Amino acid sequence: MGGFFGAVGKESVISDVFFGTDYHSHLGTRRGGISAFDREKGIQRKIHNITNAPFRTKFENIYNEMEGTSAIGCISDYDPQPLLIRSSLGLYALCMIGIITNADELIEKYFKDNGGQFCAMNGGGVNSTELLSALINQKSDFVSGIKFAQSVIEGTASILLLTSEGKIIAARDKLGRLPVLIGKREGAFCVSFESFAYKKLGYIDEKELGPAEIVEVTSSGVKTLSAPGKKMRICSFLWSYYGYPTSSYEGVNVEVMRCKNGEIMAENDEKSGKTAKIDYVGGVPDSGTPHAIGYANKSGISFARAFIKYTPTWSRSFMPTNQKDRNRIAKMKLIPVEELIRDKSLLFVDDSIVRGTQMKETVDFLYEHGAKEVHIRSACPPIMFGCKYLNFSRATSDMELIARRVIMELEGEEGFNHIDEYISSNTERGKKLREAMCKKLRFASLEFQTLEGIIDAIGIDRENLCTYCWNGKE
Repeated sequence: MGGFFGAVGKESVISDVFFGTDYHSHLGTRRGGISAFDREKGIQRKIHNITNAPFRTKFENIYNEMEGTSAIGCISDYDPQPLLIRSSLGLYALCMIGIITNADELIEKYFKDNGGQFCAMNGGGVNSTELLSALINQKSDFVSGIKFAQSVIEGTASILLLTSEGKIIAARDKLGRLPVLIGKREGAFCVSFESFAYKKLGYIDEKELGPAEIVEVTSSGVKTLSAPGKKMRICSFLWSYYGYPTSSYEGVNVEVMRCKNGEIMAENDEKSGKTAKIDYVGGVPDSGTPHAIGYANKSGISFARAFIKYTPTWSRSFMPTNQKDRNRIAKMKLIPVEELIRDKSLLFVDDSIVRGTQMKETVDFLYEHGAKEVHIRSACPPIMFGCKYLNFSRATSDMELIARRVIMELEGEEGFNHIDEYISSNTERGKKLREAMCKKLRFASLEFQTLEGIIDAIGIDRENLCTYCWNGKE
């Protein structure tokens, strides 16, 4: 997905932006970049490949390479950024998080209307940030340009822009699918995706941008350039999986939500009579763990870590681009605690079940080490639709999703007309889905959190949440 961090201060903010950006490393694995403004040096920029090394190791010399009282940094899962852009609006640095799903259409229209060009990447693709800049540059000022870009982009684009005057312009995407927060400390203000990133650096909460809101950030304060819209669809999956435990979005802490979510799942199991004789409840690390803690606390079943994820050398299971290698590394990371597995009935809670490949590897691993039974609970409903608003999934087709594949096997394409039934465990179709997935993935039992349950755990107005990946409703 990616994340960003920017700061403006009366003194150097390079250290703040270095650490603040590094705190977004859980959101991206391919590129990291920093751009800074200094009155003598102007705008500077550094971009590094972080595929096989943490952000901080590639930017550890940044203090000697850059100076600036304002800077922006970005972690990206795809395109290199920030980009330096020179246009009729002046020289500026630009980065974005999100995805432009209608990029090809916008590129062709740009060629037709402007006759311009883009730098092509391998395979002929265009850097999304460069396309964003081309859209912004079609207007006479940054605010008009950003509003125009967000009006024509299908997908999501939250933006950080560093001007040649050292100001930061920040814009949250038009429906607020991703968070953008402002922090402040004496003599400085910052912009961040993750709230904990700036709190660790001595900043306190100033405000959270509303959907489509655009602000100008200087060392003196935050000025609203375009008021927030009324309609919001923040991604529910942020709380279930992507968000860092210590962060809060729309006032709701991620760790607190996950624990509550697990409690609701335990209550659902008890009400439906689906509880089995379980020796231990555990979480599939890392994001499944707090859901499991909530489940264990509510059910009264002991929590235990039957296996540990080895992270010193394999901190990110999705580093390789090849799926086979990613699966192998994911398995290499799992170190068993034999005494907690052998001859035990275990219940594991995971944040989600997407393709099912990694979950099957985990369950096979547990049986190989002597587990008697492995029951699985998913902390969110079955994923039925690939996300078209955020690039958190590498899926290129809905048919990569395990729930979709099972439905196709059960009744063909007709089944896709009954998604709501398959989501529910109280319907015949829902029961068949769960039975088929258990057989395919070797689960002793399987249940998913309900849509109502996860919305209750988040605790904000349902109308403000995006649940597209579960029920296809925008």
